[in-house]
This record gives sequence, structure tokens and C-alpha cells, in this order.
Amino acid sequence: MSTLNRYQPSFSLLRGLIAVTIMITNTLICFLPLVLVSALRVLPMRSWQTLCTRLACSIATFWISVNSWALSITEADHWNVDVPENLSPDKWYFVTANHQSWADILIAQRILNRKVPMLKFFLKRELFWVPVLGICWWALDFPFMRRYSREYLAKHPHKQGKDLAETRKACEKFQYTPTAVFNFMEGTRFTEQKYQLKQSQFQHLLPPKAGGAGFVLGAMGNTLDTLLDISIHYPHGRPTFWDFLCGKAGAVEVSVRSVSIPDHVRGGDYQNDARYKGDVQEWVNNVWHEKDQLLTTLKTSKD
Repeated sequence: MSTLNRYQPSFSLLRGLIAVTIMITNTLICFLPLVLVSALRVLPMRSWQTLCTRLACSIATFWISVNSWALSITEADHWNVDVPENLSPDKWYFVTANHQSWADILIAQRILNRKVPMLKFFLKRELFWVPVLGICWWALDFPFMRRYSREYLAKHPHKQGKDLAETRKACEKFQYTPTAVFNFMEGTRFTEQKYQLKQSQFQHLLPPKAGGAGFVLGAMGNTLDTLLDISIHYPHGRPTFWDFLCGKAGAVEVSVRSVSIPDHVRGGDYQNDARYKGDVQEWVNNVWHEKDQLLTTLKTSKD
């Protein structure tokens, strides 16, 4: 019988409700001090703003720790996690992962919490309006990005490049405090339909989108020197977020690779320098091929 279905429905529901209750309570408790500390950054002094940012990240780190504890109560099976030992919360990192479920975010936060700076995600601008969490993400300097479609840009050509300029501006904030910038390079969750539609050359992954990586590496080239590549495999099938909270995901296999970022893909102009753009795309594709091979190893050895 599949691990996703082996627990009694009533027990699984109880596990999920416990996890959700802890996480909601934790969020509400952390919300007010987080917003207050972030509001104090209005004072125009760089040292003071940096201090407030560090305090806000400390509150968020506590929030992640409690959420991770809630997961440890409800998880049903063994997690097999391989993380490099030489990580530090005082360094800057670029972090990516394959994307199959919203559970991926909780996994990444849990395995890297207190080992690297708090993960900061690029979010769609519409997510700012998510109750409570939207304000928390704003308080923590999560970049809210607006993505324009080709059709929109055709009608509004003056908006060309504005979304990319916002990306660069957001990344510039991260140069003053150790930061781990997180980006799902696939851009969306993996499904068989998307895999077929995109005609992926990879066995287990959607094609990577190098644009986000290019602008992060361009804006933060002087501080970023390491990519943390997270590969996640669910041996019993990709769980929904609710299945994950209910402890029905089964075992989770996670491998984190530390990859040096070469000098020639740092600090360039991805938008206007064709050579730099090509270098970034080639490097990202090489990372993705190595990731695909690792996922093949995980699947064949654990399935």
C-alpha cells in the first residue's frame, strides 16, 4: 500500500490540524514584533537600518524554528538529508531547488534554518495582499515582483525592462546584511503536462529559466560566491501541501550541493550584455544537467 494512503483518515486529519494550528498561532505571535521592528527602519541611518533588518530576520528565524518543530511532530517517516557542513549564517548564498509541491518551501526552510541566512524568496506582487503573511514578507524585504506578459508589453512598451530593474533594486538591499536569495529556477511546479508541453531535455526537471539567476548574480556579484542546489525526491509520490502537513508524504530524500559560482557569471548586465547572458544560461544549464543526474541516482537507489 502506498505510504500516502496508509494512515487512518481521522488520524491524518488530526496531524494536519495540529500542524496548522501551531503554524497559525506562531505567525500571529511573531507578526506584531516583526512589523514594529521593521517599521523602525524608517530612520535614515544605514547602521540602524541594518540592525533592524538583523532583528527582523532573527524573529523570522524563530518563526521558522517553531514551524519546523510542528513538522517534526506530524511527519510520518524518515527524512534522509545530506547538507554540506561548511555553511554559515554570516555568508551570502544563492539557493535553488527543483519544485514539485509547496511542501518544498517548508523543507528548504527547515533543513537550512540557522545554517545559512534566512531564505528570501521572489514573490508575485499579488501575494502582498495575503492576510498577515503579505505584511510579514514586506517587513522582511522579500521582493515583490511584477511580471509583464508579452501581450501587455506590446501594448505598453514603456514598461519594457521595468520588472528587471525592480529585481536589481531588490537585490541591492541584500548587500548590507548576509542573505540567502532563493529562486525556483523552473519557475513553476513540475507536472507531467508541463513537462510534455515544454519538451524538456531533462529527465526529471522542467527547463530552467536563467533570467532570475542572471539578475541576482548581476546585482550581487560582489557578495555571492556559492550556489546551494537543493534536490528533493519524494519516493512515494509528490504530496500536496495538505498531505505533507498531515504526515502522509512518506519518506523525503534531500541532497544539497554547494556549487562555486564562477567569476564570469557574476556582476554582469544580463539585460544588455549578450555574451554575459549566454554565459549565465550555459552555466545554469550545466547545473541543471548535474542536478538531473543526481535525481536519477536518488530515484534509482531509493524507489
